[in-house]
Amino acid sequence: MATRSLSNVLGVSRSLAGRAWQWRGGNMDLGDDRASLSRDILAQLLMTRGVAEDEIEKHAQPTMRAFLPDPSEFRDMDRAAERIASAVLADETITIYGDYDVDGATSAALLVELLRSLGVEAGYYIPDRLLEGYGPTGEALVKLAREGTSLIVTVDCGAMAHEALTMARDEGVDVIVVDHHKCAADLPPTAALVNPNRLDESDLAASHGHLAAVGVAFLLAIAVVRTLRVRGYFADRDEPDLMALLDLVALGTVADVAALHGLNRAFVAQGLKVLARRQRIGMAALMDASRLKRAPVASDLGFALGPRINAGGRIGESTLGVRLLTTRDPEEARAIAEQLSALNEERRAIEAEVQEAAEAQLEGQHNMAVQVLSGSGWHPGVIGIVAGRIKEKTGKPAIVVALDAQDGTGKGSGRSISGVDLGAAIIAAREEGILVAGGGHAMAAGLTLNADKLADFADFLDRRLAREVERACAGQVMQLDLSLAPGGLTPDLVTTLEAAGPYGVGWPAPRVAVGPVRIVKADIVGKDHLRVIAAGNDGRSFKAIAFRAAETELAQTLLHRSKGRNFHLAGRVKIDDWGPRPAAELHLEDAAFAD
Repeated sequence: MATRSLSNVLGVSRSLAGRAWQWRGGNMDLGDDRASLSRDILAQLLMTRGVAEDEIEKHAQPTMRAFLPDPSEFRDMDRAAERIASAVLADETITIYGDYDVDGATSAALLVELLRSLGVEAGYYIPDRLLEGYGPTGEALVKLAREGTSLIVTVDCGAMAHEALTMARDEGVDVIVVDHHKCAADLPPTAALVNPNRLDESDLAASHGHLAAVGVAFLLAIAVVRTLRVRGYFADRDEPDLMALLDLVALGTVADVAALHGLNRAFVAQGLKVLARRQRIGMAALMDASRLKRAPVASDLGFALGPRINAGGRIGESTLGVRLLTTRDPEEARAIAEQLSALNEERRAIEAEVQEAAEAQLEGQHNMAVQVLSGSGWHPGVIGIVAGRIKEKTGKPAIVVALDAQDGTGKGSGRSISGVDLGAAIIAAREEGILVAGGGHAMAAGLTLNADKLADFADFLDRRLAREVERACAGQVMQLDLSLAPGGLTPDLVTTLEAAGPYGVGWPAPRVAVGPVRIVKADIVGKDHLRVIAAGNDGRSFKAIAFRAAETELAQTLLHRSKGRNFHLAGRVKIDDWGPRPAAELHLEDAAFAD
């Protein structure tokens, strides 16, 4: 195993995608050495993701015991737990107010399930994306109060809802906010506001700012049970099994693209074990509707289960996700899961139309730091997905705005690139009076604006983020963990690499370089996927596929200019189990000439 931390991998300074190939840190050049395929790979992968050598064992098997903080470290956590405990003891009417995405649905379901296990049937309220928009509205909170709710817990929303929460306070209803979005220094009036991204948080709590809202809700669940234990509530009843809620935490964490390091890795690793047991009726139905027969892995949460839950909030009925995840009726679960799958297919078609229209505007945006694309009649439920696609296509942050011709407003969703804090820029634009509303994370944000402010908004982002985007784009490289000959591309290698998971944002899946190879066959499959059969000098061949890549320089070169040339191929290794026996294939992301 060779270590060359600063050199370009295989001498590639400019690939077909225009990137230098560099080692992620320490590196492994495996070549043909079969014995080294399993030696030290796990430790190397962990260390290149920031794990100290003396903590390898802790991170190799991430457990709750090793990573869970004391919930009381978070501001207002104890106050929130005390208020909920009092509501449980007094049999008050509690309503959980959630967001319409997967994080909101899983957060709401987690608290509904917790309270149910404590003997309280809480209600839930999920706003309609199109009619009510993001976050709690004052009208909805007041309505809940007048219908008898004395305690409202908002999840995945509320941290910036000053007007709505002031209306709730004036109505006399207590509101606890459980959120993870960026906060301003001025906080809204609440009974408690639990959010690791509060500006006044302690260093320890702030270090958990990468948690999804469902992770914060889980910490609140621990605090509530602990408070009730002190109050003697479990003298004559069993305590709830909090670990059984980790399937919800894992799904919400991955689907919300939260960074998978530290506590989130433990949440997902342990949550996947709960998912594999299929004990939650709604989750089992969702896996069946996704045709997922094996035990799920982290990528299944982001690409199979999560999009189905999201489809309800995007283009269907916003409550479908919570209903599915909290139902005790197998037949209802099956029906909702099938409905969500149908909505997901409908969402795909709508998304394709909006994406085509958005891409048609790109030519006039080539000098802008942030791609701001807009259209009348675009469905607001898919603009976030389209923004993500545009970001991947252009390598720049992208914001897609759905304009409403009737009221002259627009709802936008943005996705950023590493090194560019889009959420902070959106908040700054709101504070400048350019936006009606807006907020989010570094990598994703949402906004509302008046259509006549669209050009001002684009100019503001260009001025504020031009240098950040330039630096981020100039530093784009393909980071690789291993290089090997085709013969090393085996199912055993996939198993070894997966042992350092779960992978996601902040804990990237390993990339490998394979070569040198010649292209035996290259063609387009599906609408725009590139499929390649490559063979090496060791006599071994393998399949590679590059998704949505038909028009890229990578695909065009391998399709039309590969004859007589040798290449190095780079990407992620996966198991292809379509054939008579499992084989390793490469999910191709880049290539470079090897001759």
